[in-house]
Amino acid sequence: MIADYRSHLENEDHSDLTIKVYLSDVEAFAAWFGKTNREALEPARVTPSDLRSYRQHLQEELRQKASTVNRKLASLSSWLRWAVDSGQIAANPLDKVKYVNRVIASPKWLDKHEQYALQRAVEKDLQIAQLRYPKRWRTRRRDASLVVFMLNTGLRLSETTSVKLEDIESTERKGQVLVRQGKGNKERAVPLNANARAAVREWLAVRPQSQTTHLWISTEEEGNGGLTPRAVQRVLKRYGQEAGIPNLTPHVLRHTFAKNLADRHVGVEIIAQLLGHENLNTTQVYIKPNYMDLENALEE
Repeated sequence: MIADYRSHLENEDHSDLTIKVYLSDVEAFAAWFGKTNREALEPARVTPSDLRSYRQHLQEELRQKASTVNRKLASLSSWLRWAVDSGQIAANPLDKVKYVNRVIASPKWLDKHEQYALQRAVEKDLQIAQLRYPKRWRTRRRDASLVVFMLNTGLRLSETTSVKLEDIESTERKGQVLVRQGKGNKERAVPLNANARAAVREWLAVRPQSQTTHLWISTEEEGNGGLTPRAVQRVLKRYGQEAGIPNLTPHVLRHTFAKNLADRHVGVEIIAQLLGHENLNTTQVYIKPNYMDLENALEE
């Protein structure tokens, strides 16, 4: 059953990460189902009561957040819809089960002070490397350009590491990056502002020769292959520690990009297009004030 469902997801052209999450959620439910009901999981055996009981198990016993519980229910709903389409069951039992109500929290982004602290940490790191560690300077130049690029384009982590040299168009006055495989396998063009163009230009000036055409490449490994997502995460973690910003991630930079636009009263339709959001409701969260916005409003 799992193998057949995996083939279905692959045929639907889901990303490897999405397939991994869906299958993991179904397997976790199968383990709970077998232990609770003492029978193997099959779509025809799943009832609305099973799903309500599983929801309660996730909330009360595992103490999982509403967002996590709802994601797991959504994964099961996808699996059960597949079972309906393939004739294994007549209806989706999850249609009769409510998701967990939750207040959608604003995403984490960097405020102006944190953005200044990050910029200063990047510049300081570059200066120290150029003065004391000339062999590492090229790597630090790449890392600095990478942070500026992500903060000024809002690209996802996977989109950033997938950018190739031919995807970049840049002149003194304008430029763009072509995202060929965004979420949902959608293509979009994101303009490069002056900061992003300068970051790319400064990196290309020192980028070593490589057989790969990826824009961001390793500078210390043999072959100079494309930079991995984990390597990017390590770069941001190091800068976050130097800037006093815990949990600095690619998604935080993406959120900051969107929040900066929203604060400048850029329309939600434009922000959605830049981020590659198909649904405007996904983008609305960046317009929603966070706690600091409320605090500042009361202080003023």
